[in-house]
Amino acid sequence: MKSSINKRRVFPRRYVVVTATFLLSVLLYVDRACISTAKDAMTAELGLSKEQWSWVLASFAFGYALLQTPSGALADRFGGRAVLAGVVTLWSVFTGLTAMAWNFASLLLVRFLFGAGEAGAFPGMARVVYSWIPVQERGLVKGINFSGSRIGAALAMPLIAALIANVGWKQSFLLLMATGFIWATAWWWWFRDEPENHHGIALAEVEYILRNRQDADGGAKPKPLRIAALFTSTNLWLMMVQYFGSNFTFFFSLTWLYPYVKEKYQLAAVDAGFYAMIPLLAGAAGNIVSGSLVDAIYRAGQTHLSRRLPAIIGFALAALGMVMSVEQQTALGAVGWLSVAIFGADMTLSPSWSFCIDIGGRHAGAVSGTMNMAGNLGSAATALAFAYLPESSKGNVAFFYTAAGLSGLGCLCWLAANPERKLNDE
Repeated sequence: MKSSINKRRVFPRRYVVVTATFLLSVLLYVDRACISTAKDAMTAELGLSKEQWSWVLASFAFGYALLQTPSGALADRFGGRAVLAGVVTLWSVFTGLTAMAWNFASLLLVRFLFGAGEAGAFPGMARVVYSWIPVQERGLVKGINFSGSRIGAALAMPLIAALIANVGWKQSFLLLMATGFIWATAWWWWFRDEPENHHGIALAEVEYILRNRQDADGGAKPKPLRIAALFTSTNLWLMMVQYFGSNFTFFFSLTWLYPYVKEKYQLAAVDAGFYAMIPLLAGAAGNIVSGSLVDAIYRAGQTHLSRRLPAIIGFALAALGMVMSVEQQTALGAVGWLSVAIFGADMTLSPSWSFCIDIGGRHAGAVSGTMNMAGNLGSAATALAFAYLPESSKGNVAFFYTAAGLSGLGCLCWLAANPERKLNDE
């Protein structure tokens, strides 16, 4: 073990790691959500229809989904330091290139590549969590990370709307590109993949992490991951199906919610941004509540229940909120019930990613990436479904009931999932 380990340091370095990944999540979703607030300016300048805009939103999700498993495998092989620095740099480039789009085809391509560039972010963070975070702390840590993404998206709604109003949508995307470069540089300089290699960490903290991260093989080289092991795992298929449903509900808040409330309730741009941020803040709260619940139940010795119960509660709330939002006559009423839905959908995230780390171990990046691939196919489906599903006198009722039905299916998946059945044991 390196002599740079500091025996006297008392502030845990893993808390700094969590702070850094939280800030990454904030940036990730500011960059992702800013296109929603730029919709009117972009569609007017580029001459896009509602259906074309839905494909622009979906193209990101398709690119993001396609690279999930490969980027997760890269994180497992090369570590979170190189992969996270690389993907933040890459997606920041495509954030800037969004400002250079001149028509529908160019925007479609850039947003697809932007999604592909972002694909390694959460699988990379999952690999960092495996190496740095003791298992009894992982639920809250994943909750904190995902709450950052919701806070980032929430901030993007009014703030990016105001920024666009003052400097224009193109300049806004360029500023976000520069911010990403700063984070990537700082991460590469400071972070190390294994806690024992990090400069200045306390010896006691290293020993605590290594003793409590379920590394039963004592650091031995893990068995190679077979693709067949991924796609023949019942556990992983259950996670993929339920995560598809979770993302179907959540992605609405990230893409169509802002233009939906702005148009339906005739709101000004910044006012619509404040309404649209409420469900996202509810999602941040859902992540923290769920992460805390996951850890509390786990510490009580109930491994299965610690993953299953928060997710099932979340899906039940998501279904209720989506159905009830259809009946509301005011923006506040609709947004209130949508906040219940997003709170619930985000309660499923911490148990889902903790479950993938449980069954994947040193292959946590590839396992969680594969689940996230399916989830983002759900995101793509949301972007298209809201534009193409038939509308009634009450609006797009079919969309909201479809989301509720997928949440019900998610509950069934969790009843069958078993976090103690490891990937290579199936």
